[in-house]
Amino acid sequence: MSFVEYGDTIKDGDTAIVFLGHESMFPVKVQHGSKTQTKYGVIRHSTDLIGKRYGSKVTCSKGGWVFILHPTPELWTMNLPHRTQILYSTDISLITMMLELKPGSIVCESGTGSGSLSHAIIRTVAPTGHLYTVEFHQQRAEKAKEEFQEHKVEHLVTVKNQDVCKNGFGVSNVADAVFLDIPSPWEAIGHANSALKIEGGRICSFSPCIEQVQRTCLAMEEHGFTEINTLEILLRVYNVRTISLQIPDLGKAAEDNSSTGFDSSNQSNQGSLYGILQQGTAQFKSGVPLKEMVGHTGYLTFATKSLF
Repeated sequence: MSFVEYGDTIKDGDTAIVFLGHESMFPVKVQHGSKTQTKYGVIRHSTDLIGKRYGSKVTCSKGGWVFILHPTPELWTMNLPHRTQILYSTDISLITMMLELKPGSIVCESGTGSGSLSHAIIRTVAPTGHLYTVEFHQQRAEKAKEEFQEHKVEHLVTVKNQDVCKNGFGVSNVADAVFLDIPSPWEAIGHANSALKIEGGRICSFSPCIEQVQRTCLAMEEHGFTEINTLEILLRVYNVRTISLQIPDLGKAAEDNSSTGFDSSNQSNQGSLYGILQQGTAQFKSGVPLKEMVGHTGYLTFATKSLF
């Protein structure tokens, strides 16, 4: 199992996603002899998981069933253990596009946090690219390195435990893109500029507060970055459903009834009247926005390193 290479069968040591429903899933490390408890009963790794194909429907001890899914960066974002606040797929998708990431890209990132964006970047730059990720907190850095090894992507990422604002990324003139998600990104703009290739590159800074954005933009201008712009993404989800509405009676049906002597008060005619009303309905698909939506997550500031 690897987060960048799909495997058909579940093996001992794999990380798999136990899918109970769209709103209920969790990761599990497959180990010979281990058991995982769910609301539908026990899953025995040796007999129920190892050797089965990913996507299999597994029956639990109480008779309920779950699906076992191959891990992806998107599923990992939804199920990872939170060590910090994380970026979700809405922001991640724009970041990977605006930074112009592709297979073979070299990327510098700080901070690593829970590794949500890191896994997405690794999948995007594989198989020949590389991610240099810097985390200030030692325990988070060690845990991230351990997860990358478990997910078999350690050859695509280098984890460093240091202060990026003081010591930078540890590389110079190699990166195609730089991403910053730290409290004071303006203090690391100079190091980001040094890490980017001489011929140019892209930079992105994620900040929840507009005051951080203002100081970061000023620092970008001071270091010669161009095409500076700030975006905010608000995702609005719609509920698509089938609606049945009565076709309006514009008078023709009433005229037809009166001309034929139709008596709606007569009990024997009420069944016919109901049939007419049933025939006068139309079904169609309608999209209705949810009453609640995710609001502000953060501001994304993008810029380009100038060639001059």
